[in-house]
Amino acid sequence: MTERTLAIIKPDAVRKNVIGEIIATITQAGFKVLAMKLTHISKEQAGEFYAVHKERGFYGELVDFMSGGAIVPIALEKENAVADYRTLIGATDPAEAAEGTIRKMFASSKGENAVHGSDSAENGRNEISFFFSESEIVANRS
Repeated sequence: MTERTLAIIKPDAVRKNVIGEIIATITQAGFKVLAMKLTHISKEQAGEFYAVHKERGFYGELVDFMSGGAIVPIALEKENAVADYRTLIGATDPAEAAEGTIRKMFASSKGENAVHGSDSAENGRNEISFFFSESEIVANRS
């Protein structure tokens, strides 16, 4: 079943100037890019986006990190997009990530792990709508 998921190239990867390599890895894995932009989010926006983690010890650090530099949110589409993208990015800790995964190639640490990926199809839809209006989504292209 075709699904949508949200990828975010995080501030650490933007600073390292590996945006192109990450996008190439994603598209070579068969994902369609439906929308993408270089942007910056405020602490308030980062807090809202990661509200599900509010009670966890790393929440404040995550909000500071995500609002501390440019990010590249990307709406993606593919059969089994959520599971396939999570496999492609690898474990949260790059030391535990499989060879060839985005985090193994581009992440520095568990906290600076290069990319975000939605954890369910429902969250993928919600997260995409957080960053993109429906008019910004370019679907049904050949």
